[in-house]
Amino acid sequence: MTLIEATDEHFAWMLGGFGAGPRFGLTLPPGGVDEPSTLELLRRMTGEMLRQYGHGTWLVIERNEVVGLCGYKKPPDDNGTVAIGYGIAASRRGRGLATCAVSELLRCAATEPMIRFMTAETSINNSASQRVLIKTGFKPAGTRIDQEDGELIVWRRAIP
Repeated sequence: MTLIEATDEHFAWMLGGFGAGPRFGLTLPPGGVDEPSTLELLRRMTGEMLRQYGHGTWLVIERNEVVGLCGYKKPPDDNGTVAIGYGIAASRRGRGLATCAVSELLRCAATEPMIRFMTAETSINNSASQRVLIKTGFKPAGTRIDQEDGELIVWRRAIP
């Protein structure tokens, strides 16, 4: 499993256009990586991260197939904390790919002097995502209520 920095061209391709995927020999899993509305949201977030921070979203690649996405939600704050998000295509879950992706994000963050802590949030009912964070060294740091998603567990980890 490897990470490749996502570009607008990658998102255009994942949304049904031509571009970066075929040019780099990438394929998509059956059903794609995620819903088009989610990909459009992530495309906008990625564009904003590129303008503000220079990078922050990566394609999760396994054997030349884009199996998911991961990245920073916003640039690091004044305390050096960056929030992450990650997702694996429904047809590719249960293979440890999310754990590998978060581990790679941690390695990327360790090379960036501005980042000292990483946070993530999971639904209280999302045990699979909670296992990913536990395996990668995150600890529960509290909870919060989100209007759309309900109660969330906030996870935190120091960057070595």
